[in-house]
Amino acid sequence: MKITSINAELLAKMFLAGAKNLDAKKDWINELNVFPVPDGDTGTNMSMTIMSAAKAVSDLENPTMAQLSKAISSGSLRGARGNSGVILSQLFRGFCKVIKEYDEVDVIILTEAVQKAVETAYKAVMKPKEGTILTVAKGAADKATEISNKTDDIVEYLEAIVEEADYVLSKTPDMLPVLKQAGVVDSGGQGLVQVLKGAYDALIGKEFDYSLESEEKASEEKEEIKFVYRTEFVTVLDRPLSEREEKEFKLYLETIGDSVVVVADDKKIKVSVHTNAPGHAIQKALDFGSLTNVQILNLKLEDEKTVKATSNVDAPVEESKASEEPAMEHKDMGFIAVSVGEGVNEIFKSLGADYIISGGQTMNPSTDDVLSAVEKVNADHVFVLPNNKNIIMAAKQAAEICEDKEIIVIPTKTIPQGITALVNFIPELSAEDNKETMLAEIENVKTGQVTYAVRDTEIDGKEIKKNDYMGIGDKTILAVGQELEATTIEMTEQMIDEDSAMVSIYVGKEAKMEDAEKIASIITEKHSDLEVEINQGDQPIYYYIISVE
Repeated sequence: MKITSINAELLAKMFLAGAKNLDAKKDWINELNVFPVPDGDTGTNMSMTIMSAAKAVSDLENPTMAQLSKAISSGSLRGARGNSGVILSQLFRGFCKVIKEYDEVDVIILTEAVQKAVETAYKAVMKPKEGTILTVAKGAADKATEISNKTDDIVEYLEAIVEEADYVLSKTPDMLPVLKQAGVVDSGGQGLVQVLKGAYDALIGKEFDYSLESEEKASEEKEEIKFVYRTEFVTVLDRPLSEREEKEFKLYLETIGDSVVVVADDKKIKVSVHTNAPGHAIQKALDFGSLTNVQILNLKLEDEKTVKATSNVDAPVEESKASEEPAMEHKDMGFIAVSVGEGVNEIFKSLGADYIISGGQTMNPSTDDVLSAVEKVNADHVFVLPNNKNIIMAAKQAAEICEDKEIIVIPTKTIPQGITALVNFIPELSAEDNKETMLAEIENVKTGQVTYAVRDTEIDGKEIKKNDYMGIGDKTILAVGQELEATTIEMTEQMIDEDSAMVSIYVGKEAKMEDAEKIASIITEKHSDLEVEINQGDQPIYYYIISVE
């Protein structure tokens, strides 16, 4: 089979097939996360990015190439989540800049488009790093240029590109030592390869269901249920669980859902969780024993039954959100913070944050989430505090798209940096002066976060076993151990130096205040000149977030 040109209809099918292939592999890609923490989300971010564009494409009927290009570019830009998702959206953006001018594309046009895709993506990254999705994209683009001089058959051409992308991906551990130490290839690069493989399969005529899942088309008339399946079961234990194992199991369930209830005794565990991945909950429980009384209920279907049952019953008219939330008084400068955990949210609000975007390490907000939040803040200059290094690019992309307000992204990489930025805001100063002050002050903040390992690995010479506690600093893992208190103190000690004046401890959802107080007293005994404060953060995943300033 030889194909020398592709029209908009076929390209749309190839894009949807690539999107669905990535979506199907997202959990596998998540597991390629270098740090063995329970929050690997590259696959999820890339999937949600491309599925945002896929939704826009699926809504089109008989599109022209220009209409298709706009749907792919705009849909992925606004839906972009995480650094990998933003880079993927920039690849699509560059690609679409070229193809939108044509009714059909051939090998020569496609080569120009992939080169433009790589150029656009590299420009979007302030400090491009080799051994990442960018390297895989560049390798594919270079192969496209080489093969375009040898054939006009798009099947042969794309097959060679996919093979080269896969080969370059296999070499990413040689480019980034941290990948080699962890024994994984780059997760973002793997995501891109899966998109290309899906597109190739569609090109050669493999059968696909191009429709999107019904849950992607949630009704606009009622609030969507976030976690669809109420999953309940009992695990008959092979052995009694330790208190730590029980806590970590519950913490894991909270990373994949909500409404978590875990009740354990020496013989069994009763579990109830609302999740979109009931299989993951069940699989995790199988580590401890055998299952019984498994029940999985689709909450959406139950909700629809409830709506039908009550549709003929008179009910009071629901007040609009506008009436529930008084209009914000117009001001010069406003603030948006990305945060998770009731305690942390309250801290940001008390310091003057006008709007909280719920999210963080386990769920990175999209560019569109940031834009929607900005719309709700009645200010000319809106500061955005991403508070996570994997959200900064999406926030900056929102700043580029927004036209009616100035979005100022302060590149806070952690919750403590975001808090420091707000503490140093001075209303009497201009937006530009406040920006400079905040940028300077966040550089003085060191952050450590304590969680647990989800797999065996070795990073920076540290051997890590599954379920070990880890103290993760700004750049690397600072401490590893089997005792939470000892690991936390070791991490903190590595952050303290002669210039340190203050230590702040944010207590997570699965940690105890009395344990935090003990840690604080140990630090104070050793460093009497330091001020140590404790805050209830309620953040998931991380037992403690600790800052040193």
